[in-house]
Amino acid sequence: MLRNKTKEIRIGKVCIGGEQPVAIQSMTNTKTEDVKGTIDQILRLEAAGCEIVRCAVPTPEAAEALREIKKQIHIPLVADIHFDYRLAVAAIKNGVDKIRINPGNIGSEEKVRMVVETAKEREVPIRIGVNSGSLEKHILEKNGGVTAEGLVESALDKVHMIENMGYDNLVVSIKSSDVLMCIKAHELISEMCPYPLHVGITEAGTVYAGNIKSSVGLGVILYEGIGNTIRVSLTGDPVEEIKTAKQILKTLGLRKGGIEVVSCPTCGRTKIDLIQLANQVEKMVADIPLDIKVAVMGCVVNGPGEAKEADIGIAGGIGEGLLIKKGEIIKKVKEEDLLSVLRQELLNWKE
Repeated sequence: MLRNKTKEIRIGKVCIGGEQPVAIQSMTNTKTEDVKGTIDQILRLEAAGCEIVRCAVPTPEAAEALREIKKQIHIPLVADIHFDYRLAVAAIKNGVDKIRINPGNIGSEEKVRMVVETAKEREVPIRIGVNSGSLEKHILEKNGGVTAEGLVESALDKVHMIENMGYDNLVVSIKSSDVLMCIKAHELISEMCPYPLHVGITEAGTVYAGNIKSSVGLGVILYEGIGNTIRVSLTGDPVEEIKTAKQILKTLGLRKGGIEVVSCPTCGRTKIDLIQLANQVEKMVADIPLDIKVAVMGCVVNGPGEAKEADIGIAGGIGEGLLIKKGEIIKKVKEEDLLSVLRQELLNWKE
């Protein structure tokens, strides 16, 4: 699909916008002041595939902690700032690769200018973040409440403010927990903004509900060619955000790599514990660096036919199953050996 062309912005070693692929982000939920705990979580996020990570900076101690955190991680570090411009200035001086601010809650224009000047000195990009819960009173009154148009207006006001200060090293995000509003807002701003867009459904919810809302919202926005970096916002372990983001991008054809597991939904013909088997396969293949499709089917009647579009698959029977490649049955396998046989085949995979 065609991607909307935007200015390219460098965040540490990662570039977003322009011709660059959509980058995956997350945010730590540790206390940033807890340097070890925060580093440990970031290293877990890195291992899962996170490419940019953000930390909350609510205190001077958190801003100071960023210096040591930055030394011990391998992906770009973003500081998330609200209300206090001094924390933004300190975060930049402590080596972060990007800051996220909402100029509307930083204070006076002069305080925003101090942040911008510090960012300009160090060539640190600024992400202008506007949420549905932070719209200015005059915009709410003008639009009769929170609207997609209001989100866009607020964000562009902030963009123009910083442009007028002589800085255009910018990323923009406009987030709402209302999926349809979020989609509309991104459709509008993509026609009006030259900067990379950070896309997400804010306050999406638990791992279950949040995954659904994020997949629908991000799926539509990305399919329309909009968005340069994404964060799936979940109430839970942030590693789950990375798993979901990777799956969304792979489903849309925006990212390759990693084994895709497909499995049937089970029915009355199922003669094996398919739910457990499919989950075991999904975990088992996580560390195997192949770009192929693996099918897990519940019966030997339809299994080979349903799995023919997969590169390899297994289909369960009574006490035994089939190993299938490209729709062809290769051999029968004891039920208890299905997982190990499949793993061995994958570890020795040859096209």
